[in-house]
Amino acid sequence: MNETIGTLTAADSSILYDIYRWGIALIKGIQTIENPALTVMMKVLTALGTELFYIPVILFIFWCVDEKLGVRLAVLILLSAWINVFFKGLLRQPRPYNLDPSVMRAFEPSYGIPSGHTQQSLVFWGASIRQVLNRRPGFPIPVLIVPCFFMAAIPFTRLYLGVHFPTDILAGWVLGGIILAAFFALEDRIAVLLAAGGKRSRLIAAAALAFLMNASGTDRSLGGMFLGLCGGYSLMRANFPFAAGGTARGGQVFILAGRYVLGLAGSAVMYLGLRRLLPGEASFLAEIPVWGAASPYYELGRFLRYGLLGLWASAGAPWLFLRLGLAGAPAGSEG
Repeated sequence: MNETIGTLTAADSSILYDIYRWGIALIKGIQTIENPALTVMMKVLTALGTELFYIPVILFIFWCVDEKLGVRLAVLILLSAWINVFFKGLLRQPRPYNLDPSVMRAFEPSYGIPSGHTQQSLVFWGASIRQVLNRRPGFPIPVLIVPCFFMAAIPFTRLYLGVHFPTDILAGWVLGGIILAAFFALEDRIAVLLAAGGKRSRLIAAAALAFLMNASGTDRSLGGMFLGLCGGYSLMRANFPFAAGGTARGGQVFILAGRYVLGLAGSAVMYLGLRRLLPGEASFLAEIPVWGAASPYYELGRFLRYGLLGLWASAGAPWLFLRLGLAGAPAGSEG
């Protein structure tokens, strides 16, 4: 990050510095309303723009509401996260506290622009609103104020906490809007093409995109989870079709709760178990150099861990639900 700040001292970066100084002034103006209770609320709200919120919600949709909608939202969020990380690494711009530490109310280890929280909140809630309106045309519009609130409030928290410039927020909105527009225009066409191509074409497409994610130098967990999720979903649809609404009729809340708790428990056990087994600082064998924090196999282990988590979510858990009688098969076999 320091080398990035150093490049901003060049003469051709004076306009950029002026923009950043304006951004810091705006952040300081926002922080004049700061108080301990408000800061806690801002940190809670900002957490709703991370994977700690999106992953459990999407898993609930996939396992308990509509598996097709769940996998579409999961793929969209993963691709959006990859695009965001790619542009952060490409642009390599600082965060406000790198230039003025006095505005720091939280810390982020990555570069600044574009704002991932802003982009992901727009993508997730925008896609969710469209799906709800498509499926329930009479859905009460006032209820949509809630997702609109999150799309506006989460970016504001990033300014309040001093982790993003206003330009980072704007870039997140623009990039998120482009991703949403592409999703709206292409999702049905791509779904038709993949369905027509069969299981093999879906697996090849997922592997190709996962390879591209890894080749771009971004976090290996994104490519691993994408491949595991898409590959598992394709295998599940072809070999043991699962329908989230297959047995969830007549208000069977306990069935849905059982699925969700069992699925999350399996995810937690797998995540923690693989973290202890695969290379990294948390491994049982971390004292061995080739298997510890500096292991040359760390990135491979990370790819495998998240790939297996994606496979569990899209295939392992549905298979278990079917075996335990917690779910049923869809009316058609392929989806």
